[in-house]
Amino acid sequence: MGKQFRQKLKRDERKQKMNNAQDVKSRVGIVGVGLMGHGIARNIQRAGWPIAFLSHPGNQPVDDLTSNGAVSFDTGSDLAASCDTLIICVTGTPQVEDVLFRSDGILKGLRPGGVIIDCSTAIPESTKKIAAAVTAAGGHFLDAPMTRTPEEAAEGRLNLIVGGDRDLFETLLPLMRSYAENITYAGAVGAGHTLKLLHNFVSLGFSAVLAEAAACSAKAGVDPVVLAEVLGSGGGAGVVFERLKPFILAQDASGFRFSLANARKDIGYYVEMSRSVAAENGAATAIFQVYDQACSAGHEQAAVPELISVLSEKK
Repeated sequence: MGKQFRQKLKRDERKQKMNNAQDVKSRVGIVGVGLMGHGIARNIQRAGWPIAFLSHPGNQPVDDLTSNGAVSFDTGSDLAASCDTLIICVTGTPQVEDVLFRSDGILKGLRPGGVIIDCSTAIPESTKKIAAAVTAAGGHFLDAPMTRTPEEAAEGRLNLIVGGDRDLFETLLPLMRSYAENITYAGAVGAGHTLKLLHNFVSLGFSAVLAEAAACSAKAGVDPVVLAEVLGSGGGAGVVFERLKPFILAQDASGFRFSLANARKDIGYYVEMSRSVAAENGAATAIFQVYDQACSAGHEQAAVPELISVLSEKK
């Protein structure tokens, strides 16, 4: 029997086992029931999967989840031991590494063949090391970072950018479709997080440019309605402009609930990644400084649209 044929049989066998698990709606564990993770958990539950989650002070209220059968666990190891698939939705690389590798972390309780889907924004080099550790522990790993907002998370309309084994990706599509509208297969492990950082550099970079322009516009005495009309009908039009427009017109930041601290973190990750591949990062470094200065001035928890006010007040 040829090597390629044996490998195919092994892949088919693994895929069938995972399909069988999906058919009986095996329990899904959620780590990070925050603004994004709560929407993910609720939509998975609505689609018929039983869920469990890791207890944490940063979780959103979970009464709606527990009233529909969700179970909470105090440690990652206990959560992992109770689930076939775990979805991680935490702030960034340090938090992902902690929840996996701590003494009572996920890897201590991971079931043989268990799957970890990391929806966080993370540094790709760390992601590759994590995937190797999960494989060594007998599990499988996908990096599947998300884009869009908490509102779209609640509606089950996230975008996912997925890196990892293609067969594993195909097997887990029914689960991912329960909470995502657009799902892109990016390539090998780490490709999802690489593309997420590229995406956020563009998105948050444009946000910083637009915020600086709006702050300058206010100081120059331009009517914000006129500014919005000119930008919206010209080169400023786009998704980011539509998210910042309510703040330009009415100081309403509710449509873009992403903190300046998270923006600084993501641009910092992008700068680190660009350095690791010897890519130019002059613009990214300057944009990082904009977010870093706003955070250093005490505005870490302000939403990205509020950067307009922060820059307007700056002398």
